[in-house]
Amino acid sequence: MEFLGSIYDLIWNPLVYLALGTGLGFSIATRAVQVRHLPEMVRCLFTRANTDTGTSSFQSFAMALGGRVGVGNIAGVATAIAFGGPGALFWMIATAVITASSAFIEATLGQIYKVKADGEYRGGIPWYIEKGLGLKWLAGMVAVVAVLCYSLLIPGVQSSTIVTSLDTAFGIPTWISGLLLVALTGFVVFGGTGRIASFAEKVVPAMAAVYILLAVVVLVFNFQGIPEVIRLVLASAFGVDAVFGGLIGAAVSWGVRRSLYSNVAGVGEGGFAGAAASVSHPVKQGLVQSFSVYIDTVMVCTATGVMILTTGAYNVLAQGRGPLVENLPGVEPGAEFTQRAVDSILPGSNIGGGIIAVAIFFFAFTSILSYFYYGVTNIVYLTGTSRGVLARIVKAVILLSVYFGTVQSTEAVWALGDIGYGVMAWFNMVAIAFLCPVAVRALRDYERQKEQGLDPVSDPSAAGIKGASFWESPDAPGRKAATYEREGAVLLRRSNR
Repeated sequence: MEFLGSIYDLIWNPLVYLALGTGLGFSIATRAVQVRHLPEMVRCLFTRANTDTGTSSFQSFAMALGGRVGVGNIAGVATAIAFGGPGALFWMIATAVITASSAFIEATLGQIYKVKADGEYRGGIPWYIEKGLGLKWLAGMVAVVAVLCYSLLIPGVQSSTIVTSLDTAFGIPTWISGLLLVALTGFVVFGGTGRIASFAEKVVPAMAAVYILLAVVVLVFNFQGIPEVIRLVLASAFGVDAVFGGLIGAAVSWGVRRSLYSNVAGVGEGGFAGAAASVSHPVKQGLVQSFSVYIDTVMVCTATGVMILTTGAYNVLAQGRGPLVENLPGVEPGAEFTQRAVDSILPGSNIGGGIIAVAIFFFAFTSILSYFYYGVTNIVYLTGTSRGVLARIVKAVILLSVYFGTVQSTEAVWALGDIGYGVMAWFNMVAIAFLCPVAVRALRDYERQKEQGLDPVSDPSAAGIKGASFWESPDAPGRKAATYEREGAVLLRRSNR
């Protein structure tokens, strides 16, 4: 653990500044696209697929959201508050708003440089590094790292939290729930992308809505504490609270770290999931993926944080005034905080354990499915197919990793997961920083067509984008309709003359 802790610090200490810096830079370059185009994000979310190939915008959104919404939304928020104070919640939300621009950039690039393989659309970090930066050797290295991260290092975080919460809530031995989890994962992942997308489309929106509704119920029961919590969060976030003022550095650090771990904006997952969608213009899916960051952090994570703080699960409202530093006796900084918060609805009922265990199961299980898709996508980059020997090996490795997470110590599993995310974030953030001008050109092309009253269709040459071979094909989504429209306009002008 000491060795893993050293690696973690080496990766994450400077990564905090890189994430905020690139997010701010992208916000400036796009003129705060993540704020200006909020209504357009919702409209694009329900755009129908333009071809039979690929997923719809909503399915791709749900698949990405399945990867974003995981244990970080429950245990991760509690950890941030435990070690960074209540102000960490503010910095989680602020980081999400800023880095939603990073999610837009990576998903737009994933769409611009995507390819068609085995009848499906694939794209993401390796493709835009090769096609956009011309660094094929680096793209191959990143693909190998991504396969290792998504199949070996990261899934155990989700499975570990699932079996621990089920054991706490229902007394199910971890080895039994671990085997059942492996079997269920295998059933879905061996069904391919279509089954994963279909599962995510049905489960992810429902589970997020139910969880937010649960938070509303908890707040109704504890409404008297809301004003004090708002004051406490803002005061401790900026170091002016009497008790938590000294934690401003920790609040910022833990808020940024857990925000990135929760919504993974800038880590690259939005590029993998976004590329799968069939849309007529890359910016459409960039906007959709940016919106998923808001759902993940601004809504779900905030719901968790406010539940913990208003109910006294973090013991911040004791005796009506001064927040206390001490946590509740015997409560570890994890999902138990959230379970205690839900228990406050009916004191002594212990319903919190069961409800949160079910929520964790669905949140974490959909994340595992998304990891599988991302791992296989990188195998496609390396081999050109998702049906080869390596793809089957990835399926086996991710199932072993899921079970490994159920029997290994929680500390080691979380450390490995954090290291995996950190490595991917470094590769991706540097790459999209160099490729930001490409995404900005695509955004300007999209906005120009919208101003003309058109349904935007991608034309890389008109936007000054090179290497987007998929969109130069006559079979690209929307291209045929746009060609017919242009030819009709030419014929009309000739007839008028």
